[in-house]
Amino acid sequence: MNVEHEVELLVQEIRRLGSPNAEGKTAVTFGVLFRDDRCANLFEALVGTLRAAKRKKVVNYDGELLLQGVHDNVEVVLLKED
Repeated sequence: MNVEHEVELLVQEIRRLGSPNAEGKTAVTFGVLFRDDRCANLFEALVGTLRAAKRKKVVNYDGELLLQGVHDNVEVVLLKED
């Protein structure tokens, strides 16, 4: 899979699992994304896909690298709403 396609899939999954935050942007916690069965099957490397999406300014979250357990409550915010 190419990175562009994986980022598009990530956007779809954030929309599916997320809800509007205080600013009205769709957001989901890393823990919800990480533990979701569909995401686990879609993404070989969820953390890598998140980093690529952050570099492309598609999503934003605090920190550089998200780790399961430690960063479960970190909010992943979708920056581009279509």
